[in-house]
Amino acid sequence: MTDGGTTDGGTAHSDRTFVSGEHDADGHAFPSTSEIRRWLVTTNHKDVGILYVVTSLFFLLLGGVLALLIRVQLWAPRAVGETILNPAAYNQAVSAHGLLMVFWFLSPFAFGFANYVVPLQIGAKDLAFPRLNALSYWLYLASGLLFAVSFFQGGTFAGGWTMYAPLNVPTFMPDVGASTAVLALVLFVTSVTVSSVNFITTIHRMRAEGLTLRNLPLFTWTILLTVWMMLFAFAALLAALLILSSDRLLGTTYFALESPGGSLLWTHLFWFFGHPEVYIVFFPALGVMAETFQTFTGRRIVGRKWFIAAMILVALQSFVVWMHHMFLTSINLQIKTLFMVTTIGISLPFDLMVFALIYTMIKGRIRFTTPFLFTFGALLLFIIGGITGVFLGAVVLDYEFRGTYWVVAHFHYVMVGGVTALVGGLYYWFPKMTGRMYDEFLGKLHFGLYFVGFNLLYFPMFVAWQTPRRVFDYAPGLAPWHKLATIGGFVLAASFVVMFYNLTKSAFAGDPAEDNPWAYSTTAEWAIPSPPPLENFPGVPTYRDGTLSFRSDAPQLTAEADGGTAVGSTSSATPPAAYDAAREAHDEPASHASIWPLALSVGMFVLFFGLSGLRGGSFVSGAMGAVYLASSAVGGAVTFGSLLLWALEPFDAPAGGFGEAWPFAGVENGKVGMWVFLASDVVLFGGVIGAYVFTRVAFGWTGWEPIPTDPIPGLLNTYILLTSSFTVVLALVAAEKRSRMGVVASLVATFLLGVGFLVNKGIEWQHLFHEGLWLSTNVRSSTFFLTTGLHAAHVIVGLLITLFLVARAWRGAYLDDSQTVEYFGLYWHFVDIVWLFLFPLFYIL
Repeated sequence: MTDGGTTDGGTAHSDRTFVSGEHDADGHAFPSTSEIRRWLVTTNHKDVGILYVVTSLFFLLLGGVLALLIRVQLWAPRAVGETILNPAAYNQAVSAHGLLMVFWFLSPFAFGFANYVVPLQIGAKDLAFPRLNALSYWLYLASGLLFAVSFFQGGTFAGGWTMYAPLNVPTFMPDVGASTAVLALVLFVTSVTVSSVNFITTIHRMRAEGLTLRNLPLFTWTILLTVWMMLFAFAALLAALLILSSDRLLGTTYFALESPGGSLLWTHLFWFFGHPEVYIVFFPALGVMAETFQTFTGRRIVGRKWFIAAMILVALQSFVVWMHHMFLTSINLQIKTLFMVTTIGISLPFDLMVFALIYTMIKGRIRFTTPFLFTFGALLLFIIGGITGVFLGAVVLDYEFRGTYWVVAHFHYVMVGGVTALVGGLYYWFPKMTGRMYDEFLGKLHFGLYFVGFNLLYFPMFVAWQTPRRVFDYAPGLAPWHKLATIGGFVLAASFVVMFYNLTKSAFAGDPAEDNPWAYSTTAEWAIPSPPPLENFPGVPTYRDGTLSFRSDAPQLTAEADGGTAVGSTSSATPPAAYDAAREAHDEPASHASIWPLALSVGMFVLFFGLSGLRGGSFVSGAMGAVYLASSAVGGAVTFGSLLLWALEPFDAPAGGFGEAWPFAGVENGKVGMWVFLASDVVLFGGVIGAYVFTRVAFGWTGWEPIPTDPIPGLLNTYILLTSSFTVVLALVAAEKRSRMGVVASLVATFLLGVGFLVNKGIEWQHLFHEGLWLSTNVRSSTFFLTTGLHAAHVIVGLLITLFLVARAWRGAYLDDSQTVEYFGLYWHFVDIVWLFLFPLFYIL
């Protein structure tokens, strides 16, 4: 990517709240943080981090208001008609509260810190793909706003945050708003996937020289493990959501009441995502705990390498415990016992981490600042949550507790316990992000109200565990405990009023923060001004000598790698000649502004809003149907146009690989990003293909009548796609040989072969349609059309990219740099490989 980017031309001062007066390398002004335009076009990781934090706190308020409505409803056991919410509204409030908190608050709140802090901790100028980083935020915001719109479309989703089948299909939940909520989740998962690819590429490819994975700060370690879990877990959720969207919008019958195994299929797909999601939420909180424990005890984490090993083990084990959520289903006892063992086994690495944190406190000298109070409180709450969770891991006890308020209490002690640590992280990095100190007294008042309100809210639920989950009526004898919980809910809410007042006032009128306001802080973000300059560092960071150093005209700042205190130094390390060239590449100006991530997100918001009006493949009748149709057309046009203009926009991203890049040393950022994306796509197709196999087994493998019965069209398409892979290879060879016509001819051949594949597939589908088979005919036809349709959609995306490449290649592009053709080839070969699995499954077996 080539274009004059922007660099920080001003001087950072620790006594200012916002970075302003910044200029690029050519002297062009970059909008200051006081201008709205800055926040609409920025791609800088620090700006995106602040946007994530502020937006997630907005969704916290929305979800919190719903939570207070729930608690008021539960003040006393009441019959229908005596409550503030009718049964349908109560179900919507409970479901929306869970969805908002789990998806639109918890993880985005943590990733606000990740966006801001991780590049600073690893010595990077920005994330590997800045525009994708901005896109991840705008898609996140668009998805949240789309979910909010669902309230005004007859009612939002009302089947609980787990969205169990068959209650999630139109038969039981016919409102358009329920479909909008599902599509909002699809948009959110898209944001998560983009973000995961970006962070994985960045942390593996853009670390400073000498900063090996073993020496990564613990917060960055937790983010690295989190994004790897997110990449696979959310891909499984995306498969489930696409199937559910197809049931709701196109009329497929995967989860219909009459479909064999439909409800169990949803449960498998959802909880394969759902249980890793617990650790996806908690790991960043654990990283905040580790950082603050080190800083405020003045002691390196005891058993650091074992702490990291335990986290890796938990991340791996998180994908083999999902069936403990399914103990009440028809799964046989042997399988249940196996998953009971894996569930109890995953608690052991957590025991190690808890004891490491405790011993760190014992061996250090604790300073009870606001950040430490919150993270220490989080440790106490998590211990309670973990112990009570062991009960649910036992099959016999789970039979008794499942579906009761014991689960609600345990879940909140774990998940909101993680929020407690993240609030500590907000106070911890607030001086770095704003250049101002918060009010310490108000911070401690916030903690006192928070901790009392939290336990007053959730602990009575353990005592009143016989209350049925998601039901507002209960035994009268449990009323005192619910009254206590309701009071606790309002105390907890009041604590956040204190926090918002404290941080809002401090951001503009707080005392100026030092570059490093915390003694014994150990990570690189504290070795630069508060807030950091646009380009983060005055030179190229390096840990070659065991401490952080970088060349600068100003006095040099150094800090030990994950240990020690940031200090000033006037020495200037001279990098070796081999490193100098990489340093010069790193110093190339990077771009920081693009409008197209926002434009693309707006287009997708409008498109998805329009698609929510589909029912059985057709738009709802009446005036609203016309609105939905028009929105789909406009949204599709804006989305396509934004993608095209994005591709044409000159943009410089920071280079990687000049420092530590294991295990991707020598591999370009773009190729790593494509590999990582395709890894998530493997899980997506695995989920959809697995759904077909699961449904067919439930139906009876031998009794399943294959669709279609004629294998010839599928065999022909196999030959077509294999040939198209060969022509893509020819295009790459031609680019390397600098043959313009060779590149153009090979790409045109690839395009024609792809079109031939789609034409042949269309003829086959038309033939099946005339035989009376379509998406909604039965579950057999649903699985065939949806699975092959998802593959065809990938082919269409590939063809659009091919057209773009042909137009560029005709003008002589890719002759000096064939990487783009190579990256496209990776995608196209993957699509072809998927077909090699689909052909025997649907045409032969």
